[in-house]
Amino acid sequence: MNSVFGQGHTVNKFTYKLAKQLRKSATQACAALAIAVFALAGFSYEARAQESDQATKTLVLFGDSLMAGYGLAHENGFAPKLEAALKDAGHDVEVVNSSVSGDTTAAGLARLDWALVDKPDAVLLELGANDALRGMEPSQTRENLAEILEKLRGMDVDVLLAGMMAPPNMGTAYGDEFNSIYPDLASRYQVDLYPFFLEGVAAEPSLNQDDGMHPNAEGVDVIVKSILPDVINLLQTSDAS
Repeated sequence: MNSVFGQGHTVNKFTYKLAKQLRKSATQACAALAIAVFALAGFSYEARAQESDQATKTLVLFGDSLMAGYGLAHENGFAPKLEAALKDAGHDVEVVNSSVSGDTTAAGLARLDWALVDKPDAVLLELGANDALRGMEPSQTRENLAEILEKLRGMDVDVLLAGMMAPPNMGTAYGDEFNSIYPDLASRYQVDLYPFFLEGVAAEPSLNQDDGMHPNAEGVDVIVKSILPDVINLLQTSDAS
């Protein structure tokens, strides 16, 4: 009897220890599984965040013939050359050219809403040259550009404003009033300013087409090289916002 009892006690003790060990192993397994699930979830979130950070940016060019590529083969235009320069600098960006030859600031304002149906990450705004060539009142140019910038601010889009200068033949008074528009509006709307889109190209015969107003392929190269740091800064600002 004692022998049988002793064996039964031994078996029960062994069974208890085995059950305890199994429960401990199961608990450890559940804990390990939970850690693995959380780690995987964290990795998945990090991967999605990284993928979002690396998503292709969209930069819209909103301007006139100077950005539309007037008189040039497509590959020599400002848009494809700027996109290529940005990609060479390591930026994954699609440059969308919404520029129209002949546009004034009034025409740009009229088409802004449908031209930017899909919100871009950033906009390079270059308008006003045709206003000056047509002798439009600088006050009207100022008002139109202000409305464009107001709309872009309402869309929460980062903007680089490219300035323009009035032709010298318009006179000093007209030139002073017109040329002040761009720095004034950049300050008012807290947007970046590239002071003169044609810097280094205007009045340089070798860098312009026969009309003396539109850059040739070499002139576009000069503009792209000059404005590139400002565009990169615009895209980095867009990344941070």
